[in-house]
Amino acid sequence: MTSDQASWFAGAFAKLVGNVEQAVLGKQHIVRLALTCLLSEGHLLLEDYPGTGKTSLAKAIANSVQGTHSRIQFTPDLLPSDVTGVTIFDQRGGNFNFHGGPVFATIVLADEINRASPKTQSALLEVMEEGHVTVDGTTHRVGRPFMVIATQNPIEQAGTYRLPEAQLDRFLMKTSLGYPDHASTVALLAAAATRDRAAAVQNVITASAVGQMSQLADQVHVDPAILSYVSQLAHESRSLRHVRLGLSVRGCLAYVRAAKTWAAADGRGYVVPDDIKELAMPIMSHRLLLDAEAEFSGVTVADTIGQLLRQVRPPTERVA
Repeated sequence: MTSDQASWFAGAFAKLVGNVEQAVLGKQHIVRLALTCLLSEGHLLLEDYPGTGKTSLAKAIANSVQGTHSRIQFTPDLLPSDVTGVTIFDQRGGNFNFHGGPVFATIVLADEINRASPKTQSALLEVMEEGHVTVDGTTHRVGRPFMVIATQNPIEQAGTYRLPEAQLDRFLMKTSLGYPDHASTVALLAAAATRDRAAAVQNVITASAVGQMSQLADQVHVDPAILSYVSQLAHESRSLRHVRLGLSVRGCLAYVRAAKTWAAADGRGYVVPDDIKELAMPIMSHRLLLDAEAEFSGVTVADTIGQLLRQVRPPTERVA
């Protein structure tokens, strides 16, 4: 990536962040993470309370990139065909026509994904990984850009189906919006007459330009010392006390892709150790599985990630 390309990328990224912030006030860091997921061609898992702006975030991102938005409310009776679509026989034409489901959108909000059955969850997770759905033996691509923002309610767990670790690993990042600060809350209340803040968000970039930004992010240089640092973090995470499952190879690949985009968003054509540290929590928080003893000992995933970052020293010199 040249310096001019890095500057253009950083400018476009900042414009996107500012545009989305019109709908989601006071959450610049979370908006940056969500856009990093989009440009890294990954997906985002939000574990958050109701009414914190998850839908507004998804709609604002879709409007900003001149894309489409859909919302799927996951319930126990939701079927896979309700997500992917269904083939219907046309009596007049004498043939079968495919009617795409809500997954055929730029930004798909999967609300409370853990309330649907594992079979329905798998239907969504398949399209997340493959970028297409197969109905009656015919493959249908969902297009690009494409991102799923799935949510989970951390409070109500009755009647839910917990996502297995292998499926959680398919999400590039996990984070939470949380409640806005005092100033942002006052600003939202002052504009209470506005029913849908995301609807007023205008597009600032085309979908094809998003694809160009993703290709540029792939060209960001990652020194072998940084790659070794990520590998060491993964290796040490598997041997930490209270950790049953550490960072996988797929998690390492996601780490590097996200770090490239994060660096480009700062106007750099190279990744530095601080990029790895800043992304440690959203990348690893859903990939590290703690044992039962950790809960009794009061050890959290955040504590474990902090210990891991202190234990593995970042590189101080370039290898190449």
